[in-house]
Amino acid sequence: MKPKYNMTQEENIFLAKRNIVDYIWKSANLEGIGVTYPDTQAIYNGMAVSGYTIDEINAINDLKYAWQFLLGHINDKLDLEFIEKVHMLLGKFTIINAGSLRREEVRIGGTEWIPEIPDKEKVNYEILRIYNSQVIPLSKALDLALYLMRAQLFYDGNKRLAMLIGNKIMISEGQGIISVKQKDIKEFYKLLIEFYETNNTSAIKQFLYNNCIDGMNLENIRSH
Repeated sequence: MKPKYNMTQEENIFLAKRNIVDYIWKSANLEGIGVTYPDTQAIYNGMAVSGYTIDEINAINDLKYAWQFLLGHINDKLDLEFIEKVHMLLGKFTIINAGSLRREEVRIGGTEWIPEIPDKEKVNYEILRIYNSQVIPLSKALDLALYLMRAQLFYDGNKRLAMLIGNKIMISEGQGIISVKQKDIKEFYKLLIEFYETNNTSAIKQFLYNNCIDGMNLENIRSH
């Protein structure tokens, strides 16, 4: 899987910070939080907005703090402990037992497939296996994000978490940002359900590669 962008880590962090509200907005909409971009910007800036529940506003703020933590710890070791820290911030005010692996069975809308209850040792092994088995950072990021979506390690927020963790790899290696545009959400969910049921990453991984990688090509600018 050929890289789409070739930035330095500093350039990729700059891109993430410049567009952070856009990524938060897209992530919220992906999870069914129908907030507008202007209202996402207002909530991010600490302004009062009407028309949303406290949980919806808190979810935006949680995404803000999780992104800020991620960008401030972009070179930290990526393991289950780090993932739990990110989830704790991501669900501080909105998700039951945020930061702790779920202990009960969960069901997913649109499919009869049921993810197994996560075992800590097995999960940590799988995270490290995926991380160490791929040489290409972009492919590694997509594989780990998809694993986290399907494993459903936590009671809620697994897609938000998966995108953040995938983006830790992307940003640290200057590969861009993973984000799903509003126009692509329907197709993304169709492919996600197929992936849940088959555990075959091919179609959804190619879709993400083709449609959901944001970045800047700066090589020509640097050469001048």
